[in-house]
Amino acid sequence: MADAPLRGLLTADPSVATAGVSLFADALRAQAVPVTEVDWRPPLAGTEAALARVLADPRREAANALAFERLTTAGSDLVDVRPASEVLGLEKGQFLHAGPPLEWDRASGPMKGGLIGAMLFEGLAQTPEEAEAALAAGRGISLEPCHHHGAVGPMAGVVSPSMWMFVLRDEAHDGTAYCSLNEGLGKVLRYGAYGPEVIERLRWMTAVLGPLLQQAVRAAGPVDIRAIIAQMLQMGDEGHNRNRAGTLMFLREILPALIAADAPSSDIAEAVRFVGANDHFFLNLDMPACKLATQAAAGIPGSTMVTTMARNGTDFGIRVSGTGDQWFTGPANTPEGLFLGSFGPEDANPDIGDSAITETGGIGGFAMAAAPAIVRFVGGDVPFALRTTATMYEITLGEHPAFQVPILEFRGTPAGIDVVKVVRTGVLPQINTGMAGAVAGVGQVGAGLVNPPEQCFTSAVKALAATCG
Repeated sequence: MADAPLRGLLTADPSVATAGVSLFADALRAQAVPVTEVDWRPPLAGTEAALARVLADPRREAANALAFERLTTAGSDLVDVRPASEVLGLEKGQFLHAGPPLEWDRASGPMKGGLIGAMLFEGLAQTPEEAEAALAAGRGISLEPCHHHGAVGPMAGVVSPSMWMFVLRDEAHDGTAYCSLNEGLGKVLRYGAYGPEVIERLRWMTAVLGPLLQQAVRAAGPVDIRAIIAQMLQMGDEGHNRNRAGTLMFLREILPALIAADAPSSDIAEAVRFVGANDHFFLNLDMPACKLATQAAAGIPGSTMVTTMARNGTDFGIRVSGTGDQWFTGPANTPEGLFLGSFGPEDANPDIGDSAITETGGIGGFAMAAAPAIVRFVGGDVPFALRTTATMYEITLGEHPAFQVPILEFRGTPAGIDVVKVVRTGVLPQINTGMAGAVAGVGQVGAGLVNPPEQCFTSAVKALAATCG
């Protein structure tokens, strides 16, 4: 009777476990064979040795726990609004930009357009041609990433001395972060436009909007931006390309003080109209809030958490907690999505902006399930939005306790991107983004979805491996 177990196996209904591509599993199902699919994928090519070394690092688990704790406990209070010359020490000819370091000769169209506009705005040139020549020559001009100054900037992210900045504080970890004021959509500086209407708007923001917001914020006291983010996720925003509820909640917080400001009633009315009509106004507040959170998690030896994702229109760059300020870059991909008017894919520039700090902090594309209406702006469908958030849990360290997704039974958003998990699974972070025109001066051409290049993460894992004892 020794063959009884064998006879049992031969007469039992067959069942198959599969791993990898689903083609084999689908073929078996077509034959009515029960199939269990195992969610396994090979690591990204060429990373096996480095990945094994990082996985064996005895510091990793505790380091990531500390990084995640800092990320999710960071505060973000708006405490002031001041010119960049005061808070960042920028002087004539000094400009900040989005993404990793960049020189003029490698700058994309929208980045060049933003810098040309900033030159005109600051009175350093009288014509676009004069501005471009001065920038190309580089005399008396300096370009640095916003991230090197504790700041973030959407799209081109160009900051010049006269621009007014939001000032946010994280008292829990003694951090400060900055971001310029949001201009709205369409033909605006951050999308590379620099026409007369763009410069006129910037001058109004400097002369009227900035000083009014300063009065209102100082009178209203610190505004808890983290609390607004938590609430906006309950109201259909995801914090990157949809900020409608966040903008209106922020306006509600400061409106009494804004109305009481020492300024002509016509200026106050225009400021209220401008903020209330600009659904993206809050983006420039949740970006520095996420910067504070990721900044708090930076510089922890052994941690594999991503602390920066940023794009300059040419390169995509990431930074990782365990490797400090080192950038890992690759060519920026071009977003796919929906276009404005007659624009099409050929008009779009590769990915640009510091606004991927929202995904790095656990909102934006990672919270798409909280904002299914976002697909009408960036493309895709509602099931895609739900799948995206579900997939991002695979590459993150945990769930954000304050940022929750109602449709997922108030599960916390996936937060704390782990380069190890990205490399092990091949799943890349999902980013919601606007699309700038590839030609300087065009402005916004659409909005869509994009992923970082793989090599940012493979390079980071190899650098982490080199830090292991």
